[in-house]
Amino acid sequence: LRAAAANAGGGGGGGGGGSAGGGSSSKAAANGAPAAADGTLSITPDSPADAEWRARRGPLDSSEGGSGPWGEEDSTGLQPTDLYGKFTWKIENFSEISKRELRSNVFEVGGYKWYILVYPQGCDVHNHLSLFLCVADYDKLLPGWSHFAQFTIAVVNKDPKKSKYSDTLHRFCKKEHDWGWKKFMELSKVMEGFTVADTLVIKAQVQVIHEKPARPFRCLEPQYRRELVRVYLTNVEGICRRFLEEKREGLAKVREDANKWAAMRDFLASPAGKEAAQTAVEKADVLLKGIVKRFFNEKEVTSTLVMDALYCGCRALDIGAQDPNVVATTFKPGRSVWMSVAKNKSAMAGDLVTAFERASGNALFDFDDENAKGSEDFGADAVERDERRLAGLGRRAI
Repeated sequence: LRAAAANAGGGGGGGGGGSAGGGSSSKAAANGAPAAADGTLSITPDSPADAEWRARRGPLDSSEGGSGPWGEEDSTGLQPTDLYGKFTWKIENFSEISKRELRSNVFEVGGYKWYILVYPQGCDVHNHLSLFLCVADYDKLLPGWSHFAQFTIAVVNKDPKKSKYSDTLHRFCKKEHDWGWKKFMELSKVMEGFTVADTLVIKAQVQVIHEKPARPFRCLEPQYRRELVRVYLTNVEGICRRFLEEKREGLAKVREDANKWAAMRDFLASPAGKEAAQTAVEKADVLLKGIVKRFFNEKEVTSTLVMDALYCGCRALDIGAQDPNVVATTFKPGRSVWMSVAKNKSAMAGDLVTAFERASGNALFDFDDENAKGSEDFGADAVERDERRLAGLGRRAI
């Protein structure tokens, strides 16, 4: 339904009708604790389709590879699924409410307590419905606390394609303990199918994120991620492709001087050049920290999708403690790199000249036939096709 709403122009974020980003209401209760709750809040049950998807492992959940720390991280400790929750808030007799603000019951996600705050007549604005996610009892938390979360709030329309969605990513703290949208939607539109039997229905999805500065990390519960992929895939592709083009242009400049390029080709084709290429490595920790610094922007809602893609790429390319010379013989045609967190190394594999030429040309740098035809193989399943595209972008960026 979210994808349908986005495609119809009524969805959130990249879908046209909603918005990414957000702001603080600066109006939450001074003591951080919500007053008496309004309406009825309940956990949103999985639809049959959601339950089926959650049971499936998509391209970004693949257990392929998994050498090094990745397999252990996927099987121990809190996972994104454990840090995710979705809730439905029903406010009856909405047109008769005269209160300035309405508060949902407190709910828990990721070990933290939250509530939803709505201003039926707007917060510091006129003629708009304002919506915020708030940290409950924030004044009772330890000094220096922060909760980092991505969340989506929707006001449900009787026509699902017209439901209004908005997404944002925010680090909650004492000074910014609430976050959302002052102009979530115009009040004049609320009565256009958004209330049925005078009941307003608000849905919220909250994903708490435990980020890691040292290397890419998983962020999103699978079904929530698949929903966001359908909305933001084009944005993520733009981010990764701009990065790849930037690196490609740098390599292309090396080839502009024909004489220097010919000399480098001759050297790399010589025994001394091949030996130098085989011993040239970069520290994996430096590479991975640089990737997180480059791609993770905690104010950009697409950063979590990018991180999930990069994590998948790291997992696919990590050879663990195996001998790279032995493992390289099993690489698919066209694979040019390997990395090992266990050995703290990353390096090229195979013919370096061919890899340079491919990287500086228009062809994919690290391609294989399976991924090249992925969109055809999964044409009947758009969600899996889009996740495969995202996984491929993450691997090529790494």
